[in-house]
Amino acid sequence: MSSIKRDYYEILSVERTADGDTIKKSYRKLAMEFHPDRNPNNKQAEDKFKEAAEAYEILSNTDKRAQYDRFGHQAFQGGRGGQSAGGFNDMNDIFSQFGDIFGDIFGGQQQQQQRGRTKNSARKGSDLRYLTEIELKDVLATKEQQIEFETEASCGDCSGLGAEKGTAPVTCKVCGGSGQVVRQQGFFTMASACHKCHGTGETIEKPCPTCVGKGRTRVKRKIKVTIPAGVDNGTRLRITNEGEGGYRGGPNGDLFVEISVKDHDVFEREGDHIFADLEVSYLQFLVGGEITTEALDGDVKVEVPRGAKPGERIKISACGLPSLRGSRRGDLYYTLNVHFPKKLTEDEEKLVRDLAELSKTNVSAKKKGFFKS
Repeated sequence: MSSIKRDYYEILSVERTADGDTIKKSYRKLAMEFHPDRNPNNKQAEDKFKEAAEAYEILSNTDKRAQYDRFGHQAFQGGRGGQSAGGFNDMNDIFSQFGDIFGDIFGGQQQQQQRGRTKNSARKGSDLRYLTEIELKDVLATKEQQIEFETEASCGDCSGLGAEKGTAPVTCKVCGGSGQVVRQQGFFTMASACHKCHGTGETIEKPCPTCVGKGRTRVKRKIKVTIPAGVDNGTRLRITNEGEGGYRGGPNGDLFVEISVKDHDVFEREGDHIFADLEVSYLQFLVGGEITTEALDGDVKVEVPRGAKPGERIKISACGLPSLRGSRRGDLYYTLNVHFPKKLTEDEEKLVRDLAELSKTNVSAKKKGFFKS
């Protein structure tokens, strides 16, 4: 007489309204708890492991779950709907069908094995990142800048093999070159990285004295980088084939040079435009005038219009920064700030008072010590 099957929702400890993620999470927890590798020679744990797998196989499938919700276990007896439940011949069936669930349980060994195979084949080196700093003035034109850094490369003496010159790595005698050893435990087959070759499938009898069998050495690199005009903070330049050295004859990685532009004492940048403050005599605010002042790439003449107001901006076209994506330059903007002298000469004060009288403006009485010496 066959035993009565438990309710699938009860087995997975979920509500009948549970969504797919909840069902998957609950099954994964049970699968890890009753995993044969964690419960060697435990028949009860093995049965619970199979029971949870059967429940998940039904409830994770939309069509099968719908039939189960309607007919219960009878939905899969006598060929109703052509469906079946619990069709696992052994543990390997479970692992193969639900590989996504067990990926992180067994994936480490598979990845380790893959890394061993990859380690012994030619492959590209890693990309590198280098941060370099330039002045705002350097943005005006293309420039060459030398940079230095350290990285890894294949050992030149052993060509990256790790074996002494004139020799070569040999097939590991423990794993026969597979990089892994296999052991059987009940229904379950376990594979782990070979302790002798650490998953590479090869051993080195005579290590290279230069790299001590690693096949890699640290090298200092010194290269010139062309920095185009118009770069900004965060601009990344890709220098092909100048990154980490390749493995076993593989190509080098790439070098990504990231630009940082220093803040300027006078000018502020907004895209391709630059901004600065400009002190202007109160007299030039009144009657206008021309001022020669400093720009990033030399002196410029600024025409202050008659009747200008403090805080007003004057634009000097095409005196900003070049565009990284085009030939035009941005603009230079000066914000006008009024400048008053701390002291006036006697003649200057007389003229100012005459002007105040002419314009019928009340001013303070004349004081001693206000004149320039």
